[in-house]
Amino acid sequence: MRLGLLLTLLSTAPLTAAPPLREAPNMAAAPVNQLAVAGNACGPAALLNAFRFGNEDWQRASDAVTGKNDSERIFTIIREIGMRPSKHLPGRPRWSRRGVGVADLRDMANEMTMGHHLPQISEEMLFLKPRETPEKLLRRTHQRLQTSLAKGLPPILSIRRLALRSERGHDAQWTTIDAHFVTLTAVPRRLEKHARSFPVRYIDPWGGRHCEGEIRISGQAILPDAAGLPSCLEVHFPQTSVGAKLVRRGEETDVIPAAAIGRW
Repeated sequence: MRLGLLLTLLSTAPLTAAPPLREAPNMAAAPVNQLAVAGNACGPAALLNAFRFGNEDWQRASDAVTGKNDSERIFTIIREIGMRPSKHLPGRPRWSRRGVGVADLRDMANEMTMGHHLPQISEEMLFLKPRETPEKLLRRTHQRLQTSLAKGLPPILSIRRLALRSERGHDAQWTTIDAHFVTLTAVPRRLEKHARSFPVRYIDPWGGRHCEGEIRISGQAILPDAAGLPSCLEVHFPQTSVGAKLVRRGEETDVIPAAAIGRW
């Protein structure tokens, strides 16, 4: 009787297994380490990681970059396409000592794929659209990332550290104090109905490390809209300390996913 009762309980217990993951096609690849060049080379390094961890079609873009090692390959990207004039910041090159912006990195990605019969790569800002709720933003973000992985290209995520900062007597405002690029290698294939977060795996080019984290709806009103809702999500990436040393004592701070670059 006890065995029968146990089997009945097991058969009727709710399933709590996590949804299966959508992973990058080439997980056996070696991560690119931006520190082989400089601390501001996360954009070019994240690009190389995206192509390298992609399927065979996207790998052609990374294989075509000249250089005997990753240091030389990053320098090739910076020298040949990163130093071209920006279409978005007149009078400035795409890449500088401060790094590279999302739109310029997208342009660089598309120039790296020219001649390899590959489709255009897109960018998307990950902030609330009109009449969009944080829950819908979470699903839109997941859909973009999952779609790019499904199409063989690990997406690049732009993350920013914000601090609620007051300057010269003005009211405190959420201010970007640092930014970084990482390459996502796994997300859930689907989200649960009332999901408020989802796990991710990613390559942090700072050290070329495999990391794990979470993208989620924020519990605080970061960059609040007119209704007081947070206009963006937040990331919990405990292995990535982007800008943590720049936070002043007593300041509130958070790290957000600002934009994604990928194929959708």
